[in-house]
Amino acid sequence: MAIVDLVIPKLGESITEATILKWHKQPGDLVENDETVLEIATDKVDSEVPSTASGEITEILFQVNDVVPVGTVIARIKTAVSASGDATLHPVPETPSIALPHQGREQEITEDIAAETSTAPYQPPASNGSAGRFFSPLVLNIAASEGVSMSELELISGTGNEGRVTKKDILQYVSDKKAGKLKTTAAAVAQNVEIPATPVTTGNQAVARQTAAVTSYSGNVEIIEMDRMRKMIAEHMVRSKQTSPHVTSFTEADVTNMVMWRNRIKKDFEKREGTKITFTPLFIEAIVKCIKKFPLINCSLDGDKIIIKKDINIGMATALPNGNLIVPVIKGADQLNLVGLSRKVNSLAENARNNKLSPDDTTGGTFTMTNVGTFGSLMGTPIINQPQVAVMAVGAIKKRPVVIETPQGDSIAIRHMMYLSMSYDHRIVDGSLGATFLTAVAKELENFDEDRDI
Repeated sequence: MAIVDLVIPKLGESITEATILKWHKQPGDLVENDETVLEIATDKVDSEVPSTASGEITEILFQVNDVVPVGTVIARIKTAVSASGDATLHPVPETPSIALPHQGREQEITEDIAAETSTAPYQPPASNGSAGRFFSPLVLNIAASEGVSMSELELISGTGNEGRVTKKDILQYVSDKKAGKLKTTAAAVAQNVEIPATPVTTGNQAVARQTAAVTSYSGNVEIIEMDRMRKMIAEHMVRSKQTSPHVTSFTEADVTNMVMWRNRIKKDFEKREGTKITFTPLFIEAIVKCIKKFPLINCSLDGDKIIIKKDINIGMATALPNGNLIVPVIKGADQLNLVGLSRKVNSLAENARNNKLSPDDTTGGTFTMTNVGTFGSLMGTPIINQPQVAVMAVGAIKKRPVVIETPQGDSIAIRHMMYLSMSYDHRIVDGSLGATFLTAVAKELENFDEDRDI
């Protein structure tokens, strides 16, 4: 017999841990290779973790609601022995690279550190509240992000085993509190109690805590606590501005030919291909063509090394129903025709709206585009999505009177006009390259062939 370790896989850039939502297998259960063993959640997406071997689950090292670092062993599988007497093994993922929140590039966590955090099963403490009650790391994290004090936690009636407060309980409490259905006790408000300041980790890592100070606000105000994802977005934006000296260039494009073409073919396109054609794949197609001409735009910076990416993976900023933003990535965008781009854009957007994106859907981007025109904005100054070096914003398409220059003379006509802007990292992209690339994209859009076949 041989033992195969099942680990938390790499889940995306800047994601260093995951919360266990549900175990589909228990010790003693048989499992096939690639069969789902458990479900996990991160700040971005929920996903399933498949088995890396066929055999019997012998150990489960973490429980539901535990927060586990990426690369940590979470279960062990006893594999069958082959006829030759050798164990039938399947590859176990190596310890992945993790982009730490305070760093602008990915750094590898060594196998020694990963081993240190996974040498023994996680043993939750008998209690971690002053009233002798135990609260899971997930519950503590939610309490910290929602401003729920330890005193309040200890007053919540739990529906879990032995009265334990579950994720559902704390979320219901927060919802009721925001809706004004309950009042925080004076005792809980009056005390400066300790709650976790950062996500709680396991193993030999210490649990960081801070004192939740009571702050008063004058005037007629409404206090809305940031959810965890919004906090991560805020941290990412601040870190990007601190890492990259941002410069933004602007231009405008006459996209009349493109608009007229789309209006003419969109019904036939949807009928033939079974998917709608929006302006987004047309924008991405133009960007890809220009990246091939100016490959330095498609790079990242590692210290004093410029890493030019041969793959062209376009991220498209997508608004979620809760107002947060996520950037799913179209991998190999240069390998897709317009139909393929349309299918991918629509699929990723739909999955984002329905919270069905996988971790792989949000990783590996080399250049990002955001369509601020979707919300009626004419232009924007986007923030770079690290570790990329450029991000482009396209504004709303508006009809305007413009001067048309012809050999026969100038005239004024009503045209469909659009502003484009691009923010770029001035450490590597200078104004000449940035402006030239942006102008090239505008020219691609302006020169769109109105007689193009679908």
